[in-house]
Amino acid sequence: MSDMQKTLQEEVTLSGIGLHTGREVKLTIKPAKENTGFVFVRTDLEGHPQVEADVNYVVATERGTTLEKLGVKINTCEHLLAALVGCDIDNAMLEMDASEPPILDGSSKFFVEAIESVGVVEQNIAREYLVVKEVLTYSDPATGSEITIIPSENYEITTMVDFGTKVLGTQNATLKNISEFKEEISSARTFSFLHELEMLLDHGLIKGGDISNAIVYVDKDLTPETTEKLKKAFGKDNVSIRPNGILDNLNLNYPNEAARHKLLDVIGDLALAGVKIKGKVIANKPGHFVNTQFAKKLNRQWKLQKKKNVPDFDLTKEPVFDINGIMKLMPHRPPFLLIDKILELSDSHVVGLKNVTMNEPFFVGHFPKEPVMPGVLQVEALAQTGGILVLASVPDPENYSTYFIKIDKVKFKRKVVPGDTMIFKIELIEPIRRGIVHMQGFGYVGDTVAVEAELMAQVAKNKVD
Repeated sequence: MSDMQKTLQEEVTLSGIGLHTGREVKLTIKPAKENTGFVFVRTDLEGHPQVEADVNYVVATERGTTLEKLGVKINTCEHLLAALVGCDIDNAMLEMDASEPPILDGSSKFFVEAIESVGVVEQNIAREYLVVKEVLTYSDPATGSEITIIPSENYEITTMVDFGTKVLGTQNATLKNISEFKEEISSARTFSFLHELEMLLDHGLIKGGDISNAIVYVDKDLTPETTEKLKKAFGKDNVSIRPNGILDNLNLNYPNEAARHKLLDVIGDLALAGVKIKGKVIANKPGHFVNTQFAKKLNRQWKLQKKKNVPDFDLTKEPVFDINGIMKLMPHRPPFLLIDKILELSDSHVVGLKNVTMNEPFFVGHFPKEPVMPGVLQVEALAQTGGILVLASVPDPENYSTYFIKIDKVKFKRKVVPGDTMIFKIELIEPIRRGIVHMQGFGYVGDTVAVEAELMAQVAKNKVD
């Protein structure tokens, strides 16, 4: 899959009824600019208020996920959000003239088909990821539900459900890659047990229900009284139980359709974390409450990751430049050459590495009983890394040097001591003009910022004797 953000090529409209409200609704999915995310727009309300698909707006999870912002609600958003994620969309405006998207057949199938009918287009900004580097878990002791995410190169999901009934016992479903969403998951429909359905009908909470948009598993006797309620609710002359334990004549799309729909719900609810995910989700007895609580945890992790701005790199990969390559570009030599490897290099950024050892000459005199790498040398290491960014772009780097003009906004946030590995990330603040380079630099130890600074330097041709 592409690493650029995507949106729809043009808008597309669907109509139907909301499952719980029973209201007719027109949904228009529109393209949106980069970094918009998914935004619901209530066109039936004055001022067309917007509600972002943000887990911090979740207010209810009883029979679907409900968002609310400044009194404006969006009900049952998860099937639509799952379709957007499954179609690899990053940005979309979701205009509705009611509070709830159409339930359609109770799956994401028709949302996916609508999006595919207009096509998807790449945008000009790279997408960002929550890269899972350690195991994260959320559990709900009251229900026994638990969701865990572990490191993975792809977004994978496995759901395990156990309803403890004869008609629907233990089921599992797995999605190995989000690109398989359409074929494997999108047409898995919502479901209910008969005892739940009867309660919902008694309380007027499922006004848009229909045999065609919800699988009903019959887990109790179908009494004459219940039969009359169902006939009235569904507008049928008769209702009956099929041999597979499902109400009336609806055929399952998959033997494990219930587990697949739970997986669909997980994707939709975790979309509320607000970022693409690289990790494997394992959900045991998932539900909207545990899903959204876990999405909050992922959202907090994402905000922390963004704040730290830690570069994601693989130390096992071949470096762009080893120490010999660096010395071909840079005039510095030991003991004043302060970087050992260049791990990444592009036109606008560079990532370098330094192994800090007790053999460094400055430790002899800089707090020898409590050795600490001098802050000025940390800034110098940042500058040398930035020098690689500049000199790697000229054909004869041996004839050029970079000189400091300005250092600004320097902060030291932790001690750097023998045994640490420092990672330096330098990014251009603006394009290089007339040999002037304006850079933002960060130095990390682990996932913690040790030093940061804005650097300005001038690239000058060496004088020939």
